[in-house]
Amino acid sequence: MSTLPPNACRLRVRYAKDGRLAYLGHLEVMETIMHSVRRSGLPFEVGNGFAKRMRIQFSQALPVGASSAGEYYDLLLSDPLDADAALEALVGATPAALAPNAAKILPRRVAALEAWANLSCWEVQVRKQGLEAAAFSESLERVRAEGVIHFMRGTKPRQIELGHSLGECEVRDVDGGVDLTLFTRVTERGSLRPAILVNEVCGCMPLRTCRVGQWHENDDGTLVDPLCQA
Repeated sequence: MSTLPPNACRLRVRYAKDGRLAYLGHLEVMETIMHSVRRSGLPFEVGNGFAKRMRIQFSQALPVGASSAGEYYDLLLSDPLDADAALEALVGATPAALAPNAAKILPRRVAALEAWANLSCWEVQVRKQGLEAAAFSESLERVRAEGVIHFMRGTKPRQIELGHSLGECEVRDVDGGVDLTLFTRVTERGSLRPAILVNEVCGCMPLRTCRVGQWHENDDGTLVDPLCQA
């Protein structure tokens, strides 16, 4: 049985993570946003557990070292509000480097945001002397054909399968290296981090990584914007 009041509603908020905060961890981002929600004065719902936590859900965590033009969180409100008024209150209460830039009231019961937003687009800058788009693309196709990347996370060996997690990649020559527009998908076994792919392809880490879009990809390939989830 639902414990929510009958007037409760879901507010979905899109916000940016400024490049200066690329190395701020996901937990720190969550804590900062929750403090901002409290400062905003919005009537947020809390859970029934002992800790009485704010009822808020976030989209999939960014890798450390990445910025974003469009991250999301869902906030359950005890009373319905106008989305524009809620956004104005959040903008005034949130640090500019995590500034919210859009909000919408969605149906109260929708699929969990973290798993539902299963497709990401990244802009990645790779700087390495002598690296050209043709060579990067050739190496990328070799890695794609191998199907699996093995890597270390801390002291533990990990692997990611590329069959579904690696989407299209456009590679462009620029001074000192290449720029990428890269699509990745969330799978049951995890998600591909751009830095892991770049390191496997050309043996270096990206200079800059920014997530520029997130969507839900349907089975037929059509895309749904998170602010339009029904």
